[in-house]
This record gives sequence, C-alpha cells and structure tokens, in this order.
Amino acid sequence: MKILVIEDEKLLAESLRVLLESKGFEVETAYDGETGAEFAKLGIYDLLILDVMMPKMDGYQLAREVRAKRCSTPILMLTAKSGLMDRVEGLNAGADYYLTKPFDTRELLACINALLRRQGAQVDVLKYGNTALDLASSTLICGEKSVRLSAREFDVMRLLLQAGAQNLSKEMILSRVWGLDSNAVENHVEVYVGFLRKKLRSIGSNVRIEAARRLGYHLEVDAAC
Repeated sequence: MKILVIEDEKLLAESLRVLLESKGFEVETAYDGETGAEFAKLGIYDLLILDVMMPKMDGYQLAREVRAKRCSTPILMLTAKSGLMDRVEGLNAGADYYLTKPFDTRELLACINALLRRQGAQVDVLKYGNTALDLASSTLICGEKSVRLSAREFDVMRLLLQAGAQNLSKEMILSRVWGLDSNAVENHVEVYVGFLRKKLRSIGSNVRIEAARRLGYHLEVDAAC
C-alpha cells in the first residue's frame, strides 16, 4: 500500500514516514501544497495524509482539486485547527477523516487502517490498451507474449501506466524512480523510455510512449493495431 504524506513540517513528515514504513507501508512525502497536489492527482496512492496550513496551497484547496479530478483516494487531514467549522470545511472539501494535532499514533494507525479497508483488494495488474503489467512478476503481457522488465524499467512503466494519458515530466519521473538525492539526469529517463518502447514493440503492444515537448511523456493507444 502506498501513502503520500503532504506536510510542511519536515520533522513531522519524516516521523510519519518512519512510523508508517515500520508498519509495512510504502511512503512518499511532499512539503508544500502545490507539490502535494501534483503528486496526488496522479492517482497512484492508496491514501493521502495532508496538513491544512501549508505554503503555496492549503489542505482544503488541495482536497478540492484532487476531488475535482475525480480522484477517489481516501484523504486523512492532520491539523492543529480543531474548531467545528474547520472540521466541517475539511470534510466538505473532500476529506474522509479529520484528525487534530497532537494525535495519538494508535488513533492515527486505526484511522489509516479503517480508510484503507474501504478500498478493498489491492490491484496487482495495471492495464492499458491491449497490454498489462503484472506487478508481482514485473512482466509486461500482451496476449500470449510477455517480457520481463528490470527493476528500473518496471518503476518507470508502472508510473506511466498509472498516469495513462496524463503527461509525466522527466523531473517527476526522476524524483519518483531515482529519488531526489540521486545523481541521475534527464537522459536516464530518456534511455529507459527507449528500452520500454522496444519491449512494448517486441510483444506486439498497441501502447505507445509519446513525448510531449516540455511536458514529458504520456501513453497513447494505436488504434491501427
């Protein structure tokens, strides 16, 4: 299960990351509302945990933007704003639960587990066009043909499949696949996109990885195939 924590207090964000990873969750963090919204609207997370008072975009606006994109990912708001009208505004903005700071970690974990249970079974295959990515075996499948992906190819392909027709910038792919502290550059993304294009062709996929100038990459389905 993948959780996105959007919290401008970096010490709190880090402590949440450590706590949740110790419980077996995969956790990513963002430290301002605009970055958090960009990540959240990808629709690849099982849960969003967000603060209300943040720079660039507050949690209420972030939740409304996510819901406007028809993203149904559960949202848990963590905030020091404990007034009744604050809670009402948060829930009306699209939050599923509103937990005030300071909070007990046991209550936090109980809320997270309750929200995730509503999501049902975890998806183990991503599909686009006539092609599927088996998440358990890192295998691209098209009809009776299949090809295994390397770990890095798998991470890039999964991101692209989850985003679909939505453009992913090279910077976004770099940060999500290689990490913010990596020495990798945009050329690394281009190289792995090239690898994936060859593998898609090798199995007869009708899915194409298209480049949009200055916007990054997105997927298209070739109707002629």
